[in-house]
Amino acid sequence: MKIVIIKYNAGNVQSVMYALDRLGVSYLYTDEEEEIRSADKVIFPGVGEASTTMAYLKSKKLDLLIPSLKQPVLGTCVGMQLMCRHSEENDTDCMGIFDVDVKRFPATPGVKVPHMGWNCIYDYQSTLLTGLEEKAYVYFVHSYAPPVCDNTIATCDYIHPFSAMLHRDNFYAAQFHCEISGDIGERILNNFLKM
Repeated sequence: MKIVIIKYNAGNVQSVMYALDRLGVSYLYTDEEEEIRSADKVIFPGVGEASTTMAYLKSKKLDLLIPSLKQPVLGTCVGMQLMCRHSEENDTDCMGIFDVDVKRFPATPGVKVPHMGWNCIYDYQSTLLTGLEEKAYVYFVHSYAPPVCDNTIATCDYIHPFSAMLHRDNFYAAQFHCEISGDIGERILNNFLKM
């Protein structure tokens, strides 16, 4: 099985590599179109700011490549947000794989933004979450998130309910970091690799 991690201007890729290493899975880290198209599974991770990372995707034409992929694709954190239609972060048009806009958490007295740390997800709607106990805890670091929508397959509450995970056709995405979410994140990655 050929696993590709998409190479682009976003941080935290090393932790994804370590997670796959722990699973004993080999992978290729690349931005080459032919390598990405020929992969069995594609992972689109990232930490960063929406407009900068989207500009980099456009410079490499990855913004056109990623939505055209036919194999299972998993986006995480900023990867998930860039798969949505638009982000309030610097008023950024994104790839539109998921027909939903990414919103900043509203200022709320006594509540910190970014949402950072462990929080539970619930209302699972996908085989990607097979084997997870209800209200499993995963690790988040974000100030923006898509609202609950038709593509939501897991929900989280912070200030208000938001989409912790999305799914449409062959595209899956997680707002949290699977690669640093312990046994739960490992199970989700395993489920993805078995699709």
